[in-house]
Amino acid sequence: MKEDLKRLFPEIIQIQNDTLKDRTLATLEEALVLGGWKAEDVDRIPFTLLIKDTKVSFRQHTRSVTQMAMACARIMTEQYGSLVKINYDHLISGGILHDVGKLLEYRRSDSGYTKSLSGKLLRHPFSGAGLCTKHSLPDEVVHIVAVHAKEGDGGYRSAEAYIVHHADFINFEPLRDL
Repeated sequence: MKEDLKRLFPEIIQIQNDTLKDRTLATLEEALVLGGWKAEDVDRIPFTLLIKDTKVSFRQHTRSVTQMAMACARIMTEQYGSLVKINYDHLISGGILHDVGKLLEYRRSDSGYTKSLSGKLLRHPFSGAGLCTKHSLPDEVVHIVAVHAKEGDGGYRSAEAYIVHHADFINFEPLRDL
């Protein structure tokens, strides 16, 4: 499944640290297995249940957030140089995994996609951060996943976490408000 995931999420290949790359893939793979999904389901799973009949898939959203975060980080680095230090490996891993908990939060039903019991009890930032910790991802990546949504409001966010947080909402709110 790891080769399928590299093909489906090619941004993972840009992670320079091989250990981080492998752990990112392992986290994504386990989430799919625990959720009862196959790799190709990422093109069918909706990126949110908050937009009825959304046409945007989990994969499209994840890739768009990650690509947007990478572009934002590149521009910030070009403009601010060493004033803002951005760890691109952590940023990419966090972008790819920011919604990994949704693979546990959602389930397929006869009527489409709904919240699983896990999803009713734990929002995806919590289950995603747990999966990341289980796979020994660095605290910096766990942090990005844990604080990317409203659960992180009012608390500390690293530069990478701010970037992924805003990229996520840029990729949600305009679609929600159509």
